Formats: sequence, structure tokens, C-alpha cells
Amino acid sequence: MKLAYLCSLYPAVSNTFVLREVEALRRRGVEIDTFTIRRAQTDQLLADADRKAFQTTFAILPPRWAHLLGTHLRLACTAPKVYLRTLALALRHAPPGLRGSVWQVFYFVEAVVLWSECRRRGIRHIHVHFANVAAAVALLATELGSALDGSETWSWSFSMHGPTELFNVDKYNLAEKIARARFVVCISDFTRSQLMALCDPELWEKLHVIHVGIPLEQFTKGLSESRPVDPNILLVGRQVPEKGQAVLLEAVATLIEHGHRVHATLVGEGATRTKLERLSTRLGISEQTSFPGAVGQDDICSLYSQASVFCLPSFAEGVPCVLMEAMAMELPVVSTRITGIPELVDDGHTGLLVAPGRVDLLADALELLLEDPGLRQRMGAAAREKVVGEFNTENSAEQLYELFKAELSGLGAIRNH
Repeated sequence: MKLAYLCSLYPAVSNTFVLREVEALRRRGVEIDTFTIRRAQTDQLLADADRKAFQTTFAILPPRWAHLLGTHLRLACTAPKVYLRTLALALRHAPPGLRGSVWQVFYFVEAVVLWSECRRRGIRHIHVHFANVAAAVALLATELGSALDGSETWSWSFSMHGPTELFNVDKYNLAEKIARARFVVCISDFTRSQLMALCDPELWEKLHVIHVGIPLEQFTKGLSESRPVDPNILLVGRQVPEKGQAVLLEAVATLIEHGHRVHATLVGEGATRTKLERLSTRLGISEQTSFPGAVGQDDICSLYSQASVFCLPSFAEGVPCVLMEAMAMELPVVSTRITGIPELVDDGHTGLLVAPGRVDLLADALELLLEDPGLRQRMGAAAREKVVGEFNTENSAEQLYELFKAELSGLGAIRNH
């Protein structure tokens, strides 16, 4: 079986789960070539696995101008009708306005490069993570390939995560992408339900729920070499408004007002980091908070080992891998009752869930765990059991492998080894 995996940015610290998935499928004998729309910056490669993946990933941008122009010129001369028909398809998918049309032309330009490289490598199926630019490019590339081959031997699929694409389903052409994809992998029942609302019931059989998983052998509870004196609340995530870091800082201030000695570690980088640091100062808790920046997979386990509680007070999520990682490390978790999170965290058993944006409820949940070491231990143990049973990389990869085999057996993507 030979596939292309395409992301808008790969490898990336926020897309580690894709790298794990690729490696797990390769262990099952699947030949996977990785592609990225934009080349990753070398200073963002925080782990050895990222650096290795970077070396073998084909980047469409920045463009190799001679190759790009030559590919387009040859295709336009040898198959002008197909070339123009695919460009017209791209423009039909454009959102209203000139800007939307211009971006669709860019996607078409990138799609021709992707088609050419896949054809050269003998790849006829492209799998995409996220229904964003990468999905638009894969759709056009496979439509182009099928038209040129005179058959339906080219196909594509995508993994639907959310929540970004669900905020504006028209902008991301979700209904059209579902219709044109061979199948869709949904990371949760919640995600599948949102796509079901966008398409005809006849297409529901295309939507398959397969959880994203984590490598259990990497996330195993161990003794910390230097556990902090005060209980430590850990949050790992991009520092953007929807992750709710500001709510955690407000809750920490409340805990300190209640007389708790506590420290909060907010791991990650992003647009709101400076605002969060200013907020911690304004709340008078700057000495009780730290912002170590982005941390790679080679170092993240030491942070989990030093934490007392993991907290992710997000306003919008898919099913966060950082929650899975913390749970596998037997950390009690506190998160919000939104989207697919309740499918991972069983409230009151494997963690605690609160309404999003409620500082008071978040502080109460954290206080409950901080005051009861026995509860933390019981929830941590139950949390690992949940991840082992339903959210581990090997199980997820096996389900994906069987799905790829079933869906692609007649399309030329399957071949004997």
C-alpha cells in the first residue's frame, strides 16, 4: 500500500500526532511519503523525530520556480482542457470576493505540483489531516489525476479534527469536500455528528470514527527527579485565545486568595503569550506562574512528571492529545465540557469537566483535586486505563490500516510487497 500524507505544515509541534500515525502505519508495511504545503522552520523542530521527518518531507512552498513553471507549462500544453477545467473547479470553490478567488488560484498552482510529484512516485491516494488548505489542494490534485488518467484511480481522504473548520463550514467547503473525498476519518463521535449535519444521509457511510492516539510506551508514569515544593498545575498548548489560558490564570489567583500554595506552568508559544504574562502580573501571581515556551516530545514527559494536576480550560477543541498524554502519565485532569472532550474524559471518574469560561467552577475543581491526594491518585489511574483502552497509537493505526485496505483495494493504491 502506497500513500501520500499531506498537511499544511509538517512536521510541527502541534501536529505530533500525525507523525506518530505515519510511523505506526509504516510499521504495518504501508509506504507513506509525506508532503507539506509550507516548509517547516528548522527552529520549530524540537525533537529528533521532527528533524528526521523534515529531511524526508516534500515541501510545495517555497516554490522551486523552474519546476513549478515547467510543470504548469507542460500540463497546459498537453492537456489544456483538463488544466482549465481543474482551474475552473478551484474557482467555483472560492468564497465570495476577489481575495477568495486569488487564494483558490494559489491552491490550484500548488495542486498541480502535488499531482506531478505523486504521479512521479506512483502514488494515487492522498490522505490529509485537517479540512483546510491541504484538503483543498488534495481535492484538486486528485481531480486532475483522475481526469488525465481517464478513470477514478486517483482518490483522497481526510481526517476531520475541528473545531476551526466547523466555525465556518462554507469558507472551508466542508460539504463539497465530504462529497468528493473517498472517505473521511472523524476523530470523535461529536465531529462525525457535525459532518452528518452537512451532508446527505446517503454519504454518512463515508464518515468513520477513529480516535487519535498516543504512544503509550512514551508516556508512562515515573518518579520525578525534582518535584516542586508547591503543587504544580500544568497546561500544555498553543497560546491562543481558544485554549483558555487566561481562565486558568484567574483560577490560580482565586486559589491563592483561598490560601493555597500553588504554581502554574503554561507550556507553549503563540500570539497571546505576552498578554498572558501581563495578566499574571496584573493578578499578582507572576511569581507563581512560569512560561517555559514550546517544548518538544523529547522533553515533555519531565514536565508531566513534575505536575500535580493537568488543566486545559479550552473554549474550542477536537480531542486534545495533551489531555491523552497527561492521562497516560496518570495525572488527574481538569478540562471543559465541550465538543469531543467528554468522549475522552469521564467526568468524576477519569477527570473533572467544567463549563467553559467559568473561573469559579474551574477553581473549585482544581481545589478539590489539590486538597485530596487520594482522589488525584484514583483519577490518575482510571485516566490511564481509559487511554490504554481507547486512545493509543497502535490501536488507532490498526483501525486506519484496515480502513485504507478496505477503501483502496480496487484503486491501485494497494499492491503486493
